[in-house]
Amino acid sequence: MGILERKLRHKESIRIGILEAAWQLVITDGWQSLSIRKIADAIEYSIPVIYNHFENKEAILLEFTKEGFEKLAETLNEVKKQYNEPAQQLVAMGDAYWDFAFENREYYQLMFGLGIPACDTVKRVPELKEMTCLMISTIKEALAMGKNPEADYFLKYHTYWSILHGLVSIQMIECPGNEQPDITKKMIVGDAMAGFVKSLVD
Repeated sequence: MGILERKLRHKESIRIGILEAAWQLVITDGWQSLSIRKIADAIEYSIPVIYNHFENKEAILLEFTKEGFEKLAETLNEVKKQYNEPAQQLVAMGDAYWDFAFENREYYQLMFGLGIPACDTVKRVPELKEMTCLMISTIKEALAMGKNPEADYFLKYHTYWSILHGLVSIQMIECPGNEQPDITKKMIVGDAMAGFVKSLVD
């Protein structure tokens, strides 16, 4: 192994260590308490070392945001593959979206801390774009098989996401911490998804 390769590996190991330490702090104390100083103390490096790898705390948060959207996109894609009909896929994806949110609270709270991301954010974060494209393509497929194929798919996409994000957000406020929501709350998602899918195909 050459000197350059060793340096690159060492730099990457420090970067990974920074992210791992940051994540442990988040799990313990929440996103609001995360700081560059706390991360430096946790990995026993100086603050300038952190800044050599990340411009600021927001850059670290962006890494976790991308990771969260990547995980969510993978989850939705896996669920979609289990069904052939777009209508079934949308219902199953809604169910999986709910599960992801409450099994990955820390990710979800960061990903959607300020509500549904704006269009420019979607363009800047490829992982988020992948997830939105998955939703949109499935909605398009459902509309194509329905009675109103010319319906505004982008409007329907925003309706779909707003339903899911709204229901999850309400429940997270009602069940702070790691408390899991009552199973009847998830039934609301199923009912909402059934109504939404009906609006696409009828």
